Amino acid sequence: MGAYQTLLTHCCRTVCLSTSSTSHLYRIILLLLLMVIPEMATAGELFGLYGVTKEVDSPYNSFAYQVEYREGLGENFAASASYLNEGHLPNHHRDGLTPIMLWGRTNLLDRRLSLAIGAGPYLFADTTKINGIVRDDHNVGGLFAVSATLYTQSRILLQARANWVVTGKSIDTLTGLVGIGYQLDPPLSTGPLPTPPTQAEKTTNNELSVYVGQTVVNNPGSPKSVATCVEYRRGLLRYLDVSLAWLNEGDNELVRRNGALGQFWLVRSFLNDHLSLGGGFGAYLAIDKRKGATAGQGGSSFASGVLSVTASVRDFGFNPDLSLRFIMNRIVTNYDRDTDIFLLGLGYRF
Repeated sequence: MGAYQTLLTHCCRTVCLSTSSTSHLYRIILLLLLMVIPEMATAGELFGLYGVTKEVDSPYNSFAYQVEYREGLGENFAASASYLNEGHLPNHHRDGLTPIMLWGRTNLLDRRLSLAIGAGPYLFADTTKINGIVRDDHNVGGLFAVSATLYTQSRILLQARANWVVTGKSIDTLTGLVGIGYQLDPPLSTGPLPTPPTQAEKTTNNELSVYVGQTVVNNPGSPKSVATCVEYRRGLLRYLDVSLAWLNEGDNELVRRNGALGQFWLVRSFLNDHLSLGGGFGAYLAIDKRKGATAGQGGSSFASGVLSVTASVRDFGFNPDLSLRFIMNRIVTNYDRDTDIFLLGLGYRF
């Protein structure tokens, strides 16, 4: 856990998320893969929830959805990482990441019902207007939650939860959600697994991949363009990869951007090494032809943070060296041009 905590400290400096209404479906799919915690095996629980957001001290409300990975730290404690989208409140399209949340819990009814209370930091991005200008407002608040999880006869879970988001510098909200979850490893008995096994080998050796996908700018209207990428990935440790990539975000009315990506990844393999999931963070050194110059003339270079999630299907029967990989990148800028980039690529493992 020490290495994970160190990586999270760096991650907190760059992570923030936005609310492009046109990419909700992609986010639900990809963020189900969010934050695979190293040195914790597939004994974790993955949840997808949907509900409503209520702005505190106002009559406004909107939709909400949340994705969470939760891992037991013993019978009465747990840790989780989650993504929360708070919907579209007036002048506030906000979402955020809780990279680590600590829970206390009690297991009742022969461990079929688990009641929990938790808290953690909430790293958010809010697409809003300040003095009539669209801004990507990045900041940190707190997320406090209670949950009730029902363990069925199968590995399917049912959960209801409530969140209280407190920011101090933005709106505060209450969210109520219900959803389903899945135990990623067969439980030894009814209820949550208190201790997981470990992974024997490195998740990745060497991998070279080419991608194509879509860039979505986190701005009203959500301008889009075709994105392409070439990536080299190498496993450093059992649960740690490093990658270098060249990314072209395409050309739309707000960004015309390309540059080099360097990232570290927390990764984990599943299903007899046919599936790997992970979360990454790093730096993006790029040139935007639409920043600091007339469109198409010159442009400006800059450095920003990037936060990503990935899923890879590999070891196909007809060719064990090929892989199919999904990546979602969040580019975090300081000039209100954050983007979500959804990529699908073919890789060769060696």
